[in-house]
Amino acid sequence: MIKLVASDIDGTLVPEGTDQIDPELFEMIRELKKRGIMFAVASGRQYVSMRSVFEPVADDVIFIAENGSNVMCRGKNMSSSFIDQKVAEELLLYLREQKEGDIILSTPEMLYLDTPNEAFKELLENGYHNKVVRVPDLLPYCSRTNKIAVYYADGVDEKAEQMKEKFGTRLNVVVAGARWVDFINDSVDKGNALETIQNFMKIRVEETMAFGDNCNDIGMLRQAGESYAVANAHPQLKAAAKHIAPPQQENGVLQIIRRELLS
Repeated sequence: MIKLVASDIDGTLVPEGTDQIDPELFEMIRELKKRGIMFAVASGRQYVSMRSVFEPVADDVIFIAENGSNVMCRGKNMSSSFIDQKVAEELLLYLREQKEGDIILSTPEMLYLDTPNEAFKELLENGYHNKVVRVPDLLPYCSRTNKIAVYYADGVDEKAEQMKEKFGTRLNVVVAGARWVDFINDSVDKGNALETIQNFMKIRVEETMAFGDNCNDIGMLRQAGESYAVANAHPQLKAAAKHIAPPQQENGVLQIIRRELLS
């Protein structure tokens, strides 16, 4: 019997970088709770952003934020993991030298950026609903960062491989959508965060269902007995999934929940 459902957001529940949640999902989350099934959302997004998107059911949802480096439930922190300060500083200096992409630095409370790119700031605030502060320099914030990310408007695949070669032994370098590369503590991913929730709630892997669309969801799907890649997912995620769900554009997650858990 499934007792916990976990789903990625961008590319799985909504078009990437939007808040276009089907209101039916909120009703489903309420109905799942009545049946004793918890719902968790997992994303590279900041907690504030995720809570804004799920505001109607925010107290009925567990939030796996920033690729597992910040886990929140009813406004309370379940776990956080921070990047070593020296590694964070080295990464920032390296990304600056590349002179490509827009860099952000996250703490559990705030997202910082130093780019003058107004369109990017607007995307963060109005697309992702992040809580954003522009600062002259990101380096002073490296002492307590749980995630550093870089946004490439022209796509990430080749750049992500370069980043993995450079920092992959010290950080978890994950592709978090078509345009994002995220850097988090090397012991952290969505799968580890899901395991934390399972242990806390005494829920087994086989009692867990998970959905995703990109490579940063692989760990989460491996931590679920019933794992689904949406049909629009990255090929690597499809290879890691037990099942294929209809695509995000067809509300594939809702279709599977309706069929498998609420019928």
